[in-house]
Amino acid sequence: MLTGALVRLRALEPADSEAMWRWYHDPEVGRWMDAGPPISLAQNMEKGQNRPRNTFEQMQLGIETLEGQKFIGYVALGDTDFVRGEAVLQSVAIGDPGYRGGGYGTDAVRVISRYAFEEMGLHRLMLWVVADNVRAVQAYKKVGFVEEGRRREAFRARGKRYDYLMMGLLEHELK
Repeated sequence: MLTGALVRLRALEPADSEAMWRWYHDPEVGRWMDAGPPISLAQNMEKGQNRPRNTFEQMQLGIETLEGQKFIGYVALGDTDFVRGEAVLQSVAIGDPGYRGGGYGTDAVRVISRYAFEEMGLHRLMLWVVADNVRAVQAYKKVGFVEEGRRREAFRARGKRYDYLMMGLLEHELK
């Protein structure tokens, strides 16, 4: 099991699709996502039924509370390059508003990072995050990620441009 202090990560189930669809449409979650055009609930349910199998190269996992086993979010790790020993943390979201700001996202990042280093044998993780997404940047820093670069005005939301930060974490830096 992929467990931390507050959460466990598990494979997504088709039944998770409805909650994920709601989260995508939550302005607090969606404002920092580079999402495509809106899709209907029915389309999202079909997508959940046909979700590709998780592999070491590409995986999307549900975030569940240890206490009560409540599905509260998701995390995705992909673009794994075993030759270079690295992968990209592609997304992390705590969709359930009752669990935002309580350390659940930080714990999920720590768990997936530990899994990448200890089980997959990777040496480095990287991610892109919108610089103004302060909560996410703080969570990544708590786990040990450091800023490695910046793409100026590369993210657009609600008619405004924001910088992207590239952050990286080496195996020995995990906190």
